[in-house]
Amino acid sequence: MTPRPALAFVSLILIAGAILLILFTLLGGAIDKNPFNKFYFLEAATNDLGTAAPLSRWTFWSSCSVVDGHNACPGVKPAYPFDPRRNFGTDTIFGGTKYYLESRFMFAFVLIALFFAVCALFLGLLAITLTAALMTAAYVQGRNAFRSTGRTATLGRYNFGFMWAAVACLFLATLMFCVGGVTGKKDKTYTKRTGGRSFMGRKKSTKSDRDRGSFIDPERQRRMEKEDDD
Repeated sequence: MTPRPALAFVSLILIAGAILLILFTLLGGAIDKNPFNKFYFLEAATNDLGTAAPLSRWTFWSSCSVVDGHNACPGVKPAYPFDPRRNFGTDTIFGGTKYYLESRFMFAFVLIALFFAVCALFLGLLAITLTAALMTAAYVQGRNAFRSTGRTATLGRYNFGFMWAAVACLFLATLMFCVGGVTGKKDKTYTKRTGGRSFMGRKKSTKSDRDRGSFIDPERQRRMEKEDDD
């Protein structure tokens, strides 16, 4: 039995899982409902930074305050940059072009990843890998920068887990598609060589017919001879 149907089914499950995880990450901060209001990239103490709340969380859509452990985002807009200096209108904290561009390009790549994940193409894996890499670069550096100033800062375990799990799902799906294609090619080549039937099966069937004929024909001949004698 060829493993191609099983590989294809598992690949589809992995791709569907990757799409779901990407959507969870993308919608965190945009929808003020559970569980989406628990998803964020970075949480840091910002109590003395310009217009910032005592505790801030960054998502794709806004820098949100925290109320009862949930995101509270007053106004959202796509591709919200991670740049504390610009976000809060103060020069007393880190920021600049590097953080701004990394976070802005991250949003573009996640949209590309979502599109190509639906299409199940290799570029989906490339785009989601770039998204995860940029996400990690921007927010891990941001966390470290906050901590270097003596502030508490933690990464959002849901968003990071979702994004890197999506990378793993698409990578495994890509491998299974490749294995399924190679397996199908081998099966097709074997079928052509054997004429669509098992070689051993044909040999066994031919031998069986010959053996059956060798027993039946002499018996029939004896009966015919006996009838002639009568």
